[in-house]
This record gives sequence, structure tokens and C-alpha cells, in this order.
Amino acid sequence: MAAGEGRRFGGSVRKVYRELCGVPLLLYAVRPFASHPDVAHVTVVLSREDAAAPPEWLSSVMGSNLTVVAGGAQRSDSVAAGLAVLPESCSIVLVHDGARPLAGRAVIDAVIRQARAGVGAVAAVALRDTLKRTAPDSDPPRVQETIPRRHLWRAQTPQGFPRAMLAEAFRRAGSEGSRATDEASLVEATGAPVVIVPDSPSNIKVTTPDDLKLAERLIEAGIQG
Repeated sequence: MAAGEGRRFGGSVRKVYRELCGVPLLLYAVRPFASHPDVAHVTVVLSREDAAAPPEWLSSVMGSNLTVVAGGAQRSDSVAAGLAVLPESCSIVLVHDGARPLAGRAVIDAVIRQARAGVGAVAAVALRDTLKRTAPDSDPPRVQETIPRRHLWRAQTPQGFPRAMLAEAFRRAGSEGSRATDEASLVEATGAPVVIVPDSPSNIKVTTPDDLKLAERLIEAGIQG
């Protein structure tokens, strides 16, 4: 998923094309999947403008086993567009953020394993910080309650599903006008089971220039996933 504008990152170059240790961020995100022996096809969802003229280096990743498609206005529209062009032979679907360059092999394996077992799977990290809920419209924000962090997880990607399960979730979401910030939320709404796959905090999503610098330091230290 690389169709977002990356407004919080800033600058004239689209975030997913920013260089990370001399390599485009998006290419770092694609490589772990393109090189995985169980991944038969990769679909990269770009903005409509970029999909019309995708970077040349993308075609070198998987050749004919990589497809580029234009995304939509919302994330769910973009995922649906990617799902629509995926070969019918792909019975398991993984969704990953194009701005998340450090997904490790172990978490990809675990998500695939769970999806093959017939459930949805979400790479996630257990929360370590104390959470505070504030009163709406208070300035400065006034603490309303402290939320116990036990059993709370921060969702990441990849997220994996049996294809039929994900397709049904999008069908229902479309008929009900539902929107969600991740695919698991749509699947959960159908009542289908979704499990957590514990992930590494180093599988960061690059949102700001500081995140890019952190990713560079992790790569230089030999840390991935």
C-alpha cells in the first residue's frame, strides 16, 4: 500500500520514494515479500498519477509477478483495488504498508501460517506505555481516565487473511459504507476470527523525517523485523 500522499513527511518528493540508505523506501518494503518463497505475486498500489508511470526499478523486483495499480481516495479503496487485480490463484492475501521497510521474515512467516489456518492475522506489538484518555475540547488536555494497557496491542503490518475472508469483509464494508484504518477492523466487523502475531518494535512505519533517520540507524545496526 503506497498510494498515500505522506503529507506529514513534507517535501516535494513523495515519501515512499525517499532514499533509505541509498535505496527507495518503497523498495525496502517490497523486497522481503518479493524474495519470500511462498509469495507468488506482489501488487503495489500507487497514487493514480504514479501508477500511470511507475518507477522503472519496480519492474525489476519480480518481473511479470508484480503488478502496479492505482489506489483510491481512502485506504480501503486502495486495498480493494489491489485485491481486484491479484491473480485468482492467490488464496492467501497479505497487506503491507509501503512506508514500513523493516518487516522481518519471521513475522511474515507467522502471518502466512495463521492465514493458512483459516483466520485473520495482525502483526502487532504489545503496548508498554501508560495510556491516558483526555476530556474532549479541553485546553490544555485534561486527563479523564487512565486505560489499563494489559491486553492492548499496537497494530502493524503485514496483516494476512484467507482471500475469501478479506473479500467478504470488503463486500460488506462497501454495502454498509464502512471505513477503517486497517483491514483487520473490517474483517473483525464480519465476526471472522482475527489473531495477533507478536511483532518487533523495529518494524516501524516511516511517517516523519525522524522516522526515516531511525530506520537508517536500525539498518546500519543490522536490525530488521
